[in-house]
Amino acid sequence: MPDIAEMRLRRLEQLFIAFNQHDIAGVMACMTPDIEFDAAAGQEIFGHRFTGQDEVKAAFEKTWSDMPDVRWDSTHHTVFGDCGLSQWIFRATLRDDRRIEANGCDIFKFRDDLICAKSAFRKERPLLPIRS
Repeated sequence: MPDIAEMRLRRLEQLFIAFNQHDIAGVMACMTPDIEFDAAAGQEIFGHRFTGQDEVKAAFEKTWSDMPDVRWDSTHHTVFGDCGLSQWIFRATLRDDRRIEANGCDIFKFRDDLICAKSAFRKERPLLPIRS
């Protein structure tokens, strides 16, 4: 039987597969009912906080709706104790065809093998020009 660190690492892999497939059921299955998600942007020092499965689900669905091709590529995961770190490249096209491409990471907290907190960090970078 895998140890808890291995289970948590697999959970992060499962999460990012679901993110990139825009599979909301798969994403939410990785999280506790009381999940807290701190988005990379927002008015508060921690960004914008979404609390609970309903708010977090709505936030991810809005991201996929606003940026239908959004992906988190080149993902690398690390687990240490009840924390995890995922590094990625965020790639997306906005509705006006301008593009985002920036490095970022998520810091996670686990309860057992489920994610109970996710805090996103992304490099601030000017939007890329419309593809011709």
